[in-house]
Amino acid sequence: MFVDTAKIYVKAGDGGQGAVSFHREKYVSRGGPDGGDGGRGGSIYFRVDNGKNTLIDFKYNRHFRAKNGEPGQGDRKFGKSAEDIYIVVPQGTVVKDAKTGRILLDMYDDEGDRLLFKGGTGGKGNARFATPTRQAPRFSTPGGKCEEVELLLELKTIADVGLVGMPNVGKSTLLSVLTAAKPKIANYHFTTLAPNLGVAKFNGKDFVLADIPGLIEGAASGAGLGHDFLRHIERTRMIVHVLDISGSEGRNPLDDYRAINHELSEYSEVLANLPQIIAANKMDIPGSEENLNSFKQALNDNGTEIYAISAATGSGLESLLHAVVRKLADLPPAQRFREEELPSIDTERFTVEDNGEAFVVSGPLIDRLLDRTFADDSGSMRYFQHFLLKVGVIDALREAGAQEGDAVIMGEWEFDFIE
Repeated sequence: MFVDTAKIYVKAGDGGQGAVSFHREKYVSRGGPDGGDGGRGGSIYFRVDNGKNTLIDFKYNRHFRAKNGEPGQGDRKFGKSAEDIYIVVPQGTVVKDAKTGRILLDMYDDEGDRLLFKGGTGGKGNARFATPTRQAPRFSTPGGKCEEVELLLELKTIADVGLVGMPNVGKSTLLSVLTAAKPKIANYHFTTLAPNLGVAKFNGKDFVLADIPGLIEGAASGAGLGHDFLRHIERTRMIVHVLDISGSEGRNPLDDYRAINHELSEYSEVLANLPQIIAANKMDIPGSEENLNSFKQALNDNGTEIYAISAATGSGLESLLHAVVRKLADLPPAQRFREEELPSIDTERFTVEDNGEAFVVSGPLIDRLLDRTFADDSGSMRYFQHFLLKVGVIDALREAGAQEGDAVIMGEWEFDFIE
């Protein structure tokens, strides 16, 4: 089964908790803090497997969660870091954030493993917080947390030339005679249900041809099979527009030509601007010559090159190949999509809001601070109070109108404001 889109859920591992521990040894009554750091959580990588040509694996396996780092231990022993996860995809797979549509990775070629989400850092053990004035810290910090992210995988075929056209115009036959590919060929619509690739050789030059399943009018809006496969033309460097010039299907070649180009432009500006030549196929059928002349007159010499061919008999194919090789020599490589990073959370942000009953302080900075504060430890609470002063939370409360004794809420904590 050919599958070219898939939704998956990935989560990098959380970092391990730092340890709270004190050295214990015979004849040593007050050993110092020796809690070790937690281990790093597993990261999420993507890699290309050139042997794959479908996303079928992700139809049944949608969740990829790296393990968390192990907690630290006493005697300054660090927790073990978790193993990374490697998600294997076919060449040409684009990885998007499902919520925003941002392209996070373009697995354009086999260029090595690509890091997408880094595992959480390990928390610090209490040995890290020992100072001359704080010799017995009874707190540590938790490991970094990682959120689960929903991703959209899209396979976009990488080929030099895309064969496009209405159903049953002979694209698969043309691919089979120009390359060693063996696509399914039959005299009915939508014989091809997935893009087929083949390598053509001419005058010492190689190039990759992609037979794109037949498009129909309305494909860019989701009609027929075309909407599912227009994405596979985006990578191509040029288009060979295959027409049934004989009209054997009862359609007008000019109408077909205009309809397909309309769908390409409706789908994206990239497709609308791809270089294009026309392969007027089925010239071996009576009446094709007259239809070709009428077609050329209707185009009124718009600059598009037209090659009369018969994929069934092989006539005209050498001229077509020569034109393709000549055009490719002047064209840039296949398109590579621009990658974006997910917006990072401003970890230093916080807000103060007066709800009428209390002043509510919230934001990523506060969440991080509360995670690392232990109410039953005096040293940790002193650090908490000092931090509020240092980052401006106390000043912000004053500016919001907080007075002595007013209630302040941070997460699940509530206390009185004291100057």
